[in-house]
Amino acid sequence: MTQPNNITESVAHLHKSVQKTQDERDASVSDGQKTKEKTSAPVQTGARDYPGLPLPSQHLDKPGLEAEMGLKPQFMAPDYRGSGKLAGLVAIITGGDSGIGRAVAVLYAREGADVAIIYLNEDQDAIDTQRHVEAEGQSCMSISGDVRDPEFCRRAVGQVHDYFGHIDILVNNAGFQEHADSLLDLTEERFDLTMKTNVYGYFHMAKSVLPYLKRGAAIINTGSVTGLKGNKDLLDYSTTKGAIHAFTMALASNLLPQGIRVNAVAPGPVWTPLNPADKSAEKIAQFGDTTDMHRPAQPEEISPAYVFLASAVCSSYITGIVLPITGSVGE
Repeated sequence: MTQPNNITESVAHLHKSVQKTQDERDASVSDGQKTKEKTSAPVQTGARDYPGLPLPSQHLDKPGLEAEMGLKPQFMAPDYRGSGKLAGLVAIITGGDSGIGRAVAVLYAREGADVAIIYLNEDQDAIDTQRHVEAEGQSCMSISGDVRDPEFCRRAVGQVHDYFGHIDILVNNAGFQEHADSLLDLTEERFDLTMKTNVYGYFHMAKSVLPYLKRGAAIINTGSVTGLKGNKDLLDYSTTKGAIHAFTMALASNLLPQGIRVNAVAPGPVWTPLNPADKSAEKIAQFGDTTDMHRPAQPEEISPAYVFLASAVCSSYITGIVLPITGSVGE
């Protein structure tokens, strides 16, 4: 069930409030302390080239709309050919309105799955994603709400089951991120927001969907390279991603006797609304420069991994892994 606008707008306002406080801190930093720009040729290894640095200098208001990004993320994966690996299945994707979630929704549909996307209040992005899923010939429903709320998660999952008749895949992908230069800048309220969204949200969704899952079902969690290595500017976010990796492995062991697989994908920097809604316009221009490929990934470079881990045809003997896709050697 879609939550009332006043609830989702209140959560979005909280996101903006955290962002505003951090933006004011960033603005007070002198030019001499700001990150020096780097220039390196982007590494291209695929069928087509992806954008290199510098990226457009843009800072989005949270929660971040893909529709407002100057450089649109590439999510359609035109060289990817579906082969029915998810035919007849139903997938729920949180944070499915944009970024990695949108790219996964499109490929799931291309592989024959119907899709339900859960999002906060980015209505235009959700409409666009639903249009792309339906263009692949599959059904799509979208539900607006706050995954921190266990009752909303239960209602949303029940609504999906009532509409499609079954649920086979859960992709936990919704997240909140805002940088901080110091641990002292992290209030308890802010830490709680990140933890409740990124960890509790995954917990609530997994618990809500479990009664409907049968043998062969899959849960896929979005982790992060920050959960593998940490990030000095993302103290709370890194903490939640490390927790997600541990949750993935523990839940995989717990659900294996039921024939349900649980895995995670740990992306490095990816060009999605999450990051221009975090970094300053100046810093986002060099987003991804620390990877060995000297660029961020595009969502369509990450989404095939979610197909692989969802499809029993591809990964029936794989559970409890955290798959890193970081753009760097050995990570």
